[in-house]
Amino acid sequence: MASTRTRRPGPTVRTRVVEHRDGQRLEHEDRVVTEEPLEIRVGWPGAAAQRLGVTMRTPGHDFELAAGWLVHEGVTRPDDLRGVRYCTDTELSDLEEFNVVTVDLAAPPLRLPAARLVSSACGVCGSDTVQDVLARAPRPREVRLDLDTVLALPDRLREQQPGFDRTGGVHAAGLFETDGTPVVVREDVGRHNAVDKVVGARLLTGSALAPVLVLSGRIGFELVQKAVVSGIGAVVAVGAPTSLAVSLAEQAGLLLVGFTRGGRCVVHSGADRLS
Repeated sequence: MASTRTRRPGPTVRTRVVEHRDGQRLEHEDRVVTEEPLEIRVGWPGAAAQRLGVTMRTPGHDFELAAGWLVHEGVTRPDDLRGVRYCTDTELSDLEEFNVVTVDLAAPPLRLPAARLVSSACGVCGSDTVQDVLARAPRPREVRLDLDTVLALPDRLREQQPGFDRTGGVHAAGLFETDGTPVVVREDVGRHNAVDKVVGARLLTGSALAPVLVLSGRIGFELVQKAVVSGIGAVVAVGAPTSLAVSLAEQAGLLLVGFTRGGRCVVHSGADRLS
């Protein structure tokens, strides 16, 4: 089937809107965040590529998303990632083009979860309990942070959110050094996707992960899980953590800070490492 799509989908889509503000009716062009499916396939020597899942995401940095997702799901080790490519099957529909990626591994996967649909809000990403996560987590990375640095992190993350500036509809995740220097920031309609992207960005370049993960929203269990499995030492977020997120952070030795805005933050785990 010949495709009519001439380029990869972008992170935003133009639309016409009617806005009611202060008694006025305004018609103007606006942008909304793009949401399209990404099918993730995996292949390894001696095996044909097979589908593992479909996630709704904001197009962009698709290879990073796929790599991070596979590592966080426990499908493969970072060292076994050999490459990621868009699928070029001739039978792909117009919507599927640039929306199917294949990750090539150097060795058979550690596990193959059943193929499923994963929403942009994601699920538990391969681990249903705290003990499951701790069983495959690397040695905790002890991170110490200065209070002033922590309080400044959300603003530094916000400075690198062009998608949010245009749409107001995307989450962000960023990896930062302990002095507050940003290393990589990614946006996505799904907060879990954004974390997969920042970790994947480092994995695909063979670079070490920065020690601090900063989130634009709340802290769910799955986000702490991704940090623990990746060996990140601290999570700082604008929003609130859940009880299971706090439990995992405490047992994994993770510094966990929520409600970080307006000169205020709440440390839920690892308070002795914030000075």
